[in-house]
Amino acid sequence: MSLRLATFNIENLMNRFDFSGYRNELHQDRSLALYEIRDEAEYKLLEQARAVATADDTRQLTALAIAAARADIICLQEVDNLEALKAFEYGYLFKMVGSGYRQKVITPGNDSRGIDVALLMRPETRDGQPIEFVRMTSHATLTFEEMDLYLPGLAELNIQPQDRIFRRDCLEVDIRVGGRPLTLYLVHLKSMGGFRNGVPGREATMPVRIAEAKAVRRIIERRFGADHVAAKNWAVCGDFNDYRERLVIGGDDIAGYTFTPAEEDAVSSVDILLEGGFSENVVARRPVLDRWTLYHTRGPEERHLCQLDYILLSPALSRANASAVPDIIRAGQPWRTPFPPGQQVERYPRTGWDRPKASDHCPVAVTLDIA
Repeated sequence: MSLRLATFNIENLMNRFDFSGYRNELHQDRSLALYEIRDEAEYKLLEQARAVATADDTRQLTALAIAAARADIICLQEVDNLEALKAFEYGYLFKMVGSGYRQKVITPGNDSRGIDVALLMRPETRDGQPIEFVRMTSHATLTFEEMDLYLPGLAELNIQPQDRIFRRDCLEVDIRVGGRPLTLYLVHLKSMGGFRNGVPGREATMPVRIAEAKAVRRIIERRFGADHVAAKNWAVCGDFNDYRERLVIGGDDIAGYTFTPAEEDAVSSVDILLEGGFSENVVARRPVLDRWTLYHTRGPEERHLCQLDYILLSPALSRANASAVPDIIRAGQPWRTPFPPGQQVERYPRTGWDRPKASDHCPVAVTLDIA
């Protein structure tokens, strides 16, 4: 009995307009920056027109990427709310996959922009086994103090012990697949951001992601017990906003690109959930040049491909699926993304140089046997 599980940062699936760019130029879309805008009322009209004009192409590409994942269950990040998810599923996914994803799970988290983690589920697997929702548990209200995770470096980020650990949530979802239990932990860890006082964003924000990862591990250990956690069926899925290795990109489209693997010397928050065989990153079963899920660039001087999107399997699931190799769907990537040799794909129709695109992230999907 198999289950197709996926994770995807859907990138700002919103059902409201964001007018904050009028007062904060960092939030302003680059297309509006080309124009002289007289007042806030004019800005709001232009922003609404821009958002509506670009949304349809973007969400068609997003739906194509989800359809290509062929998942029975897909864990999503950056979803505004249930209404946005329903509108997207009915208006876009339904046209491609039919009435497949009838079950939807989402609850408000802590993100200041209101983007949450969510779950889409089919009523049954492709081979006819029922998928039953049992319960969900939000851990959004947990504080650093409660979890004894007020780590060094947090005070420098103006974070207090009584503040909430998760920037979004660690949403625990219990399901049954063909009567067999499976627990999913949906996460979207703290973003790296840019330089802070001369310190690279990844390094500056690392204490938050480490605390989040430690909290996820403790939640799982408390749920199942230290002596039984390895024998249970569970997986951690989501956008970790962190990597353990990169493909550093050199060259250009004329001379040709180079892709140099580089492992990180410093600690990664992902390590917390892998240490001691606690879980396995199944994407690491792919060749080293073929594990990336995101293209990062700040111009020709800073470019790399890396894995930010993870499906971490419990030891029991890992052993039962020792030969399972996940797929990474990259056909929704914009044309500016350089692909290592042999990995080029046919992009979806209307994909742009930078946008529209399915997302800045790639879906990751794997077929699992649930024992």
